[in-house]
Amino acid sequence: MDTTALRTAYDKLLEAAALPGLGDADDGGWNADEILAHLLSVDASLAAVALAVVAGSRPAFDNRVSLDPWNLGRIIREHAGRADLIDHVRSQAGVLCDIADRLGEEAASVPVPTLLLSRDAVVLDRPMPLASLVDGLAEDHVPGHTRQLLDLRATPVHHADRSSAAGSTGSANGRPRA
Repeated sequence: MDTTALRTAYDKLLEAAALPGLGDADDGGWNADEILAHLLSVDASLAAVALAVVAGSRPAFDNRVSLDPWNLGRIIREHAGRADLIDHVRSQAGVLCDIADRLGEEAASVPVPTLLLSRDAVVLDRPMPLASLVDGLAEDHVPGHTRQLLDLRATPVHHADRSSAAGSTGSANGRPRA
């Protein structure tokens, strides 16, 4: 398999994760540490599935453990902070890509029974070729979490233009003069 797209997606995600000022999600969703912990869980699970396929087993992929709040908290507690989580995601993503890079065509095409949930709703419940699971990380999963991280940036507070506040360029209703 070619994991160039997945490696690129992870580079972008790790860059976003390292941004200062990542806060909490407005919608009550995951914070940056929880997103990184989720990715560590998903990547470890998928790497285990890929290795099991290589070994001749017929594993399943079920992402519920990577959504479990207790498991995410455990993963976060095992790290010394965000930088440590980022380093571990970088390392583990590399391991997953290295495994996938070495998959032959036959192993990559093995159907893996797959159960994917998102926000307590079933997104997918059917066999998927192993290669499709890996490609799905590059095409959807990792970029989606990159956007999620970028959305956690602190939104700057916009103050009224001081000259408008003084009345030099604005009208009394706050709209600019024509």
